[in-house]
Formats: sequence, C-alpha cells, structure tokens
Amino acid sequence: MQNELFETMPVHKAYFKLGLPVVFGMVISLIYNMVDTYFIAQTGNTNLVAGVSIGAPIFTLMIALGDIFGLGGSSVISRLFGQKLDDNGKRLSVFCFYGALLCGILIAAILMIFRSPILYLLGADAETMPFASQYYTFIALGAPFIIVTYTPSNLLRTEGFATASMIGSILGAVINMILDPIFIAVLGLGAAGAAIATVIGNICTDIFFVCFLLMKSKRLSINPIGFHINAAEIGQIMAIGIPASITNLTQSLGIALTNRFLLPYGNDKLAAMGIVMKVNLIAVLILVGFAFGAQPLIGYNYGAKNQARLKEILRFCYSFECSVAAVLAVVLSLAAPAMLGMFIKDDAIVTIGVPMLRMQQLGMIFMAVVLVTTCTFQSAGKAWGAFLLSASRQGVIFAIVILLASKMFGYSGVLLSQAVSDILTAGLAVILLCRMKI
Repeated sequence: MQNELFETMPVHKAYFKLGLPVVFGMVISLIYNMVDTYFIAQTGNTNLVAGVSIGAPIFTLMIALGDIFGLGGSSVISRLFGQKLDDNGKRLSVFCFYGALLCGILIAAILMIFRSPILYLLGADAETMPFASQYYTFIALGAPFIIVTYTPSNLLRTEGFATASMIGSILGAVINMILDPIFIAVLGLGAAGAAIATVIGNICTDIFFVCFLLMKSKRLSINPIGFHINAAEIGQIMAIGIPASITNLTQSLGIALTNRFLLPYGNDKLAAMGIVMKVNLIAVLILVGFAFGAQPLIGYNYGAKNQARLKEILRFCYSFECSVAAVLAVVLSLAAPAMLGMFIKDDAIVTIGVPMLRMQQLGMIFMAVVLVTTCTFQSAGKAWGAFLLSASRQGVIFAIVILLASKMFGYSGVLLSQAVSDILTAGLAVILLCRMKI
C-alpha cells in the first residue's frame, strides 16, 4: 500500500493523502495557539501578553531543533525507501529519536543556566520580565519532550503514516486546550500555566508516538539494540536537518528582531504584534503543512529516479500552494479586525494590530514559493540550496531589510519588512531552482 502511494497513485491524490493530515494537524495546533493566546489576552494584562510574546521564540527554537532530526531524518529515510534500502532507513530512525532526546536535555540545561541574559536579549524589560520569565522557565524545562515530538511526527510520514502523525499532534493540542483555561484562569498561573499546559500536551504526544512506533511501524524503530551508524550517515542527516532547523531558528530570530525594533514604540505595539503573529499562523501553518506534507513523496521519487513523476509532483505543488496563499491572504486581510477582536477586547490594541496583520499578508504568495522550493531542496538532499533559503527569509535578508527599513521609514518600515523579505527571498528561490537541477 505504501509503495502504491508513492509510486503509482495519481499525484493529486497522493499529495492530499500525505499533505491533508499534516495540514489538519497543524490547524489543530493553530487552534491551540489561538486558545492559548485567547486565555492569556483575557487576563487584560498587556504586560503579560507581551511577556509571553517575548518568550515565544524559545518554543520556536525547540521546534527547529526537533526538525534537525525530524526533517533531516525523513529526507534521508524517504530517499532510502525509494532506493529499497529499508533496513538502512530503520537504523537511521533510531538515531533520530535518541539524538532528539539528548539534544532536548542539553538545551534544557543551557536555557536554565543562561535564563536572565537570554530574556534580556529577547527584549524583556522591568514590566514584562516577571511574565516572560514564568513562561520561559517551564518551556525550558520541557525542552526534551517538546523537541522529541517533532521527530517521529515527521518520520512516520516517510512510511505513509500521515494520519497517525496527525493524530499524535492533535492529541497533544487537544490536551493543551483543555488544560489552558484550568491553569491560566482557574488556577491563576498566568504565563506559567500556558507553558505547563504546552509541556504536558507534548508529553502525551510523545507517549502516543512511541506506542505507535512499537506496535504498528514496520520500517521505523526506536529499539537501540544492535544499533549502529557511521559518520557519513550522520552527516547526511545533519546536512539537511540543520538547514531545515534554520527555517524555524530564523523564525525565532525574525520574531525577536521584530520585537526589538517595535520596543521603542511601546509595549502596546509588542502586545498587538504577539496577537498578529498568532492570527498570521493560520496562513503560515496551512502553507507549511501542504509544502512539507509532500516531502516524503518528493524524496521517494527523487531517490527512485522517477523524473517524470517528480516533475509532475513539483508542478502541482507550486500551482496549488500559490493559489492557497492568495486565498488566505485575501481572507485574513478582510477579516483582520474581527480576527484580532476575538483575542482581545482592547480596541486600541486591535486598531494597532489591523495594519500589522494586513502587511504580513502582502508577501504570502512569495512565501509559498520559498516554502515549496525549500522543501524540494530538502527532499532531494540539496543541502546548499535549502540552507540559503532557510537562512534568508527571516534571517539574513530579513535582518538587513528591517534594519534599513526602520531607519528609512520608521514604524511603517518595521511592519513592511517581512513582506519585502518574502519577495526578495522568492527571487532567490527561483534563481537557485533554475541553477540546481532536480
């Protein structure tokens, strides 16, 4: 059944069979993020909302680190499956799982040791520090569970288990949503409650994935007995995993830079941007889900050297992704006041946030091009192209743009920086795609 999915099923059917569960899982995660933001915003404390926004890049950092082993591993393993080297794929899946676990333990230790300087670097001040510190502390302690989550959720899709990957993600998000109002509102734990609920949700997801791997998977494993791996194989995983993680690391950088450049304009701007980022995730996560949901399909056919099917897959991916991006941009722009008003009743914050959200949508189609191209490079093992795009959109290009735009156009320049960065990075993606033969 798995080989039929990757080799002979019509492209649009295979694409949606792999992509829709990823998108659905991400939408559920998005709903959790919105519920999380809703209950935080309902406290009516602007500094609390801003404090959680300041701590948000730490959670994104953990997703990025999980992607080293999840996306890096799935890229290599899907190509191995396409080459009919199933035993090698199984060995590498063991490395990815335990590599993520050890990475999480190390990161938790580092984050706790350097807690204060990191929080100040992220933009915390005297008013927001107590709330940012609460959120940061519990998220940091939960790092091993959070980082591990993103490894099996990606690896399972290489075996065609996209639905199981979705169920695991949904399970954690639902538990999170149930616990959020209890911890934040009923128990009055505020920012700390939001973080604790997040960690518990990820623990439940980890338990589900481990049970599924032990009971259902035939070509993946977490059994360390007899495990071995060589430096070249680790290098292959890292060559794709690190650029993949940079996409999320630069997202953390992008959020942190935006917060830093908004800081002179007041904490109300920070609070508004924190809510805007959550609403914008509606478009971002759907696009990411469809782009990276196709990763096993692209990787398998690239490994199998089925060029005709690979080109058909890529044509469909680009056309569909850009169409979805256009629709989402229009809908979110028109619904901006209502969407923001769902999270906070402060009319001043909503008024500030509406142009922020609309400016984020200006680059949405260009972001779609970047996502599909990045996924293609990762799936095909083109580490250099994946690295350049991953380091650009919310990294190098974004940093240059926001620095120049803020000096030239002030507050409006800060708000437009992401859209300009999206356009420039899409241009880079087209150039790289033409030069790197897939």
